[in-house]
Amino acid sequence: MSIRRLPEHLVNRIAAGEVVERPASALKELTENAIDAGATRIAIRLGAGGTELVEVVDDGCGMSPSEMALALERHATSKLPDDAIDQVTTLGFRGEALPSIASVARLSLESRVRGAEGWSRVVDNGTVEREGPAALPPGTRVRVEQLFERVPARRKFLRSARSEYAACLDVVKRLAMARPDIAFSVEHDGRRVLQVQGGETRPERVAALTDRALFDNSVAIDFEREGLVLGGVAGLPTFNRGVADHQYLFVNGRPVKDRLLAGAVRGAYAEMLARDRHPVVALFLDVPADAVDVNVHPAKTEVRFRDPALARGLIVSGLRRALDAAGHRSVQRPSESALGMWQPGSFPDRHPGESRDPELLQTSFGALGPGFRRDDGYGAGTAVHDRRPTFLTPPPMARAEPATEAVPATLQHPLGVARGQVAKTYIVAEAEDGLVLVDQHAAHERLVLERMRRAMQGGGVASQALLLPEVVELDEPACDRLEARAAELAAFGLDLERFGPRAMLVRATPAALGQGDVHGLVTDLADELASFDEALSLKERLDHVAATMACHGSVRAGRILSVAEMNALLREMEVTPHSGQCNHGRPTWVKLAHGDIEKLFGRK
Repeated sequence: MSIRRLPEHLVNRIAAGEVVERPASALKELTENAIDAGATRIAIRLGAGGTELVEVVDDGCGMSPSEMALALERHATSKLPDDAIDQVTTLGFRGEALPSIASVARLSLESRVRGAEGWSRVVDNGTVEREGPAALPPGTRVRVEQLFERVPARRKFLRSARSEYAACLDVVKRLAMARPDIAFSVEHDGRRVLQVQGGETRPERVAALTDRALFDNSVAIDFEREGLVLGGVAGLPTFNRGVADHQYLFVNGRPVKDRLLAGAVRGAYAEMLARDRHPVVALFLDVPADAVDVNVHPAKTEVRFRDPALARGLIVSGLRRALDAAGHRSVQRPSESALGMWQPGSFPDRHPGESRDPELLQTSFGALGPGFRRDDGYGAGTAVHDRRPTFLTPPPMARAEPATEAVPATLQHPLGVARGQVAKTYIVAEAEDGLVLVDQHAAHERLVLERMRRAMQGGGVASQALLLPEVVELDEPACDRLEARAAELAAFGLDLERFGPRAMLVRATPAALGQGDVHGLVTDLADELASFDEALSLKERLDHVAATMACHGSVRAGRILSVAEMNALLREMEVTPHSGQCNHGRPTWVKLAHGDIEKLFGRK
């Protein structure tokens, strides 16, 4: 077949296929044009998820009639003043959006420059239908109707109206997040679904578009390295989601979806989140224009860095430094569903014929003790006991201890002072502003991990030789993996050597772990290496190893702690980075504020 020139209408459709994949693509192009026009307010209307209507109204600089005609021609743009295509600073510049959209839909373009009259131009699937004067305030209104109506091959690949609407809303959220100085509003089928005011701070805008609770459960990021600047907000590891849809990345104010950046976020939160949980972050990366290529994708959703390692390292370091500064912070407030589990208590009625034997009552408070004697209606000076199985079953695990020194003041400690232990698992502490519950295993697990990391930075983890070396039987591939990493494990104080084809001999374990389950530790390490050995760098592999060891060396649930041990654990948590969450991303402590307690008792 000989080479031929394609007809104009087919060229337009090919260009439209690059720029307009779905209603969200058209909405993105139109909204970016409004932002580049200097708008302070952008109003968006959608119909049927954008398949029937996409309207964008802004109060930007507007266009004259001659500029409107030029804007509807291909490769015409006001955003590239010279030939320096790599120095573009606007969101778009190709000049493809309006003509491409107009070739596959009915497009109405109305605009007015301040101090002049408005003008309207209507293009129906590539054909100019009419033009003339229009009455509108300064700015531009673009209305796109019946997208792909005359291109059934494209229209049948659109998803449901609900799915297209979700994609459109996501586009607006990302653009609005990048520009907190601009007010945005979105209506869908006549219903207002989003509205944010201009002039907000970046954390306020991010929280408004994601989750209001993020404002109180996040850390600010401000980090710079070699001319690259990283800003934004990062949710605490305990403030996580089940999918990665709540991660927003921006390069020079442009929303992007980049695997390199997403991988850097995952690496920064390693060992602070479970594998099936994802952080909530909004990262804004500012780089010199010559250090990034924004032209690798027609829709500008991907970028290419001149030095990818520098960009990734900046994100990992910036996030970790901000999270380190958070210290023992965790999600401060229990969920509403958790509060709803608390029910007003009442004592059960006595069974018919049940006697009021004084031996049948016993206080449930450890501070009173089993031998507490009281003078009440049951008789003066009688011991009070209760053996009824319906009264606070099982019995509480808290116990009183003789006071040897004054109780510490709660003002001095953010996590308060220990008042008892519940179910041999949870420490109950009283803080100045509420009641603190601490998961002793999760908290100690994090503390052991941070100790091991500090020891690694200082030259290695001290080991403790076993009196009798222990043999751990595994399959041959698992033994091969452990043998290949024996030197790395030795730096953590774990001395392993091969003991036949299907066993490993353990001669020493990390001293910080104490007397732990050696067999379980070695087995879990083999599994970790199988999952991550090739995918992660050495540093990330070592973090996984340290986390696995810390889990085996921490205080287990079911161990009774003394009051001194509880307070020592609380004090170490307050000065240890990341102690607000365990190595798997679960919170190590929660606080029930005084106001929440008063609500439970109907005082508020």
